[in-house]
Amino acid sequence: MRLADVASPGVLTLLIATGVALLSCSLLAQSRPVATVIAILLLIAFAEILWAAGSGAASLAAGKSPGARTSLGLGFWLLASAPVLCLVDLAQQAAFRPTARTMVVLAGVAIAVGLIAGGAFDNVSVMREYRAHADTFRAELTRHAVLVVTAVAIVPLLGLPLGILGFRRRRFGERLLSALGIVQTVPSVALFGLLIGPLTSLGQALPWAGAIGIAGIGATPAVIALVLYGLLPLVRNTIAGLEAVSPAVIDAARGNGMRDRQILVMVTLPLALPVILSGLRIVSVQTVGLAVVAALIGAGGLGTFVFQGLGQNAIDLVMLGVLPTVTFALAVDAVFALFTSKGALS
Repeated sequence: MRLADVASPGVLTLLIATGVALLSCSLLAQSRPVATVIAILLLIAFAEILWAAGSGAASLAAGKSPGARTSLGLGFWLLASAPVLCLVDLAQQAAFRPTARTMVVLAGVAIAVGLIAGGAFDNVSVMREYRAHADTFRAELTRHAVLVVTAVAIVPLLGLPLGILGFRRRRFGERLLSALGIVQTVPSVALFGLLIGPLTSLGQALPWAGAIGIAGIGATPAVIALVLYGLLPLVRNTIAGLEAVSPAVIDAARGNGMRDRQILVMVTLPLALPVILSGLRIVSVQTVGLAVVAALIGAGGLGTFVFQGLGQNAIDLVMLGVLPTVTFALAVDAVFALFTSKGALS
């Protein structure tokens, strides 16, 4: 059913007016103020599309049984993604600062959360699925966050020393990057599966290993796989950041009597920090998405809903896992955007 058939005339009028305003702004000479106005209009359009979908679901449910629900079709997701993609392109074309980009992301998330909290989507099937699985959802969201935080915390402990060693020993660095590149080519499902046998044997052979949770299924193989996938971006960026430090700066530090360790800690690492943080940003966003697959080996997380929905051919249950994952990844990326900006590092 079309949106025009179920949404109220007032919502459609606002949506059309916003579209006309966006078209008018696109004809103006591009400048920072114009880009700001366009960004605000795109956020308004995003809110209006969500509001129209919610009001349309409510009108369809009026007079129906309490169990009636409305599923959002492909057309809605394409329409809702249009202003989001336009905002991404606008931020790149207008060269928005990281702070401005973060504010746009947070504004979009706040719009969606505000409409959900206000009950605009109470009759949408995704929200019905959430209410039916509310306790399970909170538990799986927590497990997902724990997997991501644990893996992202371990990656720098391994990746930074390996990157520094790869920078100092070029041949070792080339071989290391090649090996980590091979790991990246292994499909995530296959890597999770490959870890089941060795970890099961280890847990059975060493009682203390099994006592601390090392097993073929569960969180242990999931974290190991996520760490292996996260090493390449961080190691590569660490080496690239250290190589970008000017030799003249290092010579000046030696001229001031600094030793190699002091130069590393006080000079080269601070100068390479923006590049290293960019690598950690990639690792974090990547890990949020890959953690979904960990549900296949009993690690839990938001992937639980994704694979349950696929097995039951229930797209709404799939979206219950996908939408929080996308929001989680956007939030992580927005936080790192602040820390990787020049202002945050200066």
